[in-house]
Amino acid sequence: MNRYFIEVAYKGASYSGFQVQENAHTVQAEVDNALSTLFRETIVSTGSSRTDAGVNARQNFLHFDTALPLHPQFLYKINAILPEDVVLRGIYRVPEDANSRFAALSRSYEYTLYTHKDPFMKDRGYFFPYKMDMAALQEAAGIIKEYADFTTFSKRNTQVKTFICAVAESYWTVEEERIVYNVTANRFLRGMVRGLVGTMLRVGRGKLSLAGFREAIESRDCTKADFAVPPQGLFLMKVAYPEGLLQQISFGR
Repeated sequence: MNRYFIEVAYKGASYSGFQVQENAHTVQAEVDNALSTLFRETIVSTGSSRTDAGVNARQNFLHFDTALPLHPQFLYKINAILPEDVVLRGIYRVPEDANSRFAALSRSYEYTLYTHKDPFMKDRGYFFPYKMDMAALQEAAGIIKEYADFTTFSKRNTQVKTFICAVAESYWTVEEERIVYNVTANRFLRGMVRGLVGTMLRVGRGKLSLAGFREAIESRDCTKADFAVPPQGLFLMKVAYPEGLLQQISFGR
């Protein structure tokens, strides 16, 4: 058996999330269907990172095993089978014990706000036309890196064994009419980025002090977080792996 990592990007609006779910339309199910159709055998993939319903990804990875050879037009054929809101961008040969989820070193997300009405941003951001204290918002983002326990920002009904995350980057950028939150960590909890964004926006609007923000983190109580920001503003931007792990396979059209 050969093991391959595949790189995908998708628009999440039409899906009930990334991971395969019974009686639900998911990105992974579409990928597995496309692979199974092309190989003419059942392929069951494993994903690197789960995203919630409506969340987008510019880069996510899955791995799968097969003893069959790759079609010489593999990328072209797979993308012809996949729906228009999912694209397979690359396939990589990896060692047989490499796992797309556990081999990942970090994940990077962006959450985009747009401050003036823009019909072209409707499915790619959160319309937020309110005045904000950007200095306080930036300070709140910096505070996040001081903590490791993010129980407050995990939605209930999760099966994780630990709420510890190592956040390497956390900051806001302003580009014309867009305000973007950037965050990188070794792992993320269910709803974590949207919880961080929603709670920080309360700080930016003066509804929560920076001291209150710290208290919310330290409370380890998800009722102290605000998860009420829509999914379409959230993008999984990058999944990082150890250097040299991914050996990309090239194909003609």
